[in-house]
Amino acid sequence: MDNDGDPRDHDRGATDGTGGRRGQAERDAVTVEIGYALASAAFVAAVAFGVVAGPALFLDLSRDTVRMLVTAGGGLAAAVFALRVATVLFRFNGGNPAAQPSQPGRTRPDS
Repeated sequence: MDNDGDPRDHDRGATDGTGGRRGQAERDAVTVEIGYALASAAFVAAVAFGVVAGPALFLDLSRDTVRMLVTAGGGLAAAVFALRVATVLFRFNGGNPAAQPSQPGRTRPDS
């Protein structure tokens, strides 16, 4: 809602790639997709960390080995997290070919 009581959307920065504004449904879809990307990435990263660092909990290992497994697991988890977020968001945006024209200034695919 604007200061003058107008409930219409005044988000000037968001466009749908064709010069128009994004609708509420499109903004909601982006929000849901970002949430899904973060939640699934956190799950995959936790599993990756558990697979690498898990043996440190159940096996009698030296302190240096445990530290190495936890460090390697943390590094792998961070990399998997970033890769998963990027992959999910890229696939989401890749499904919308109108998001950005292949040639700047061109709006129709046949031009």
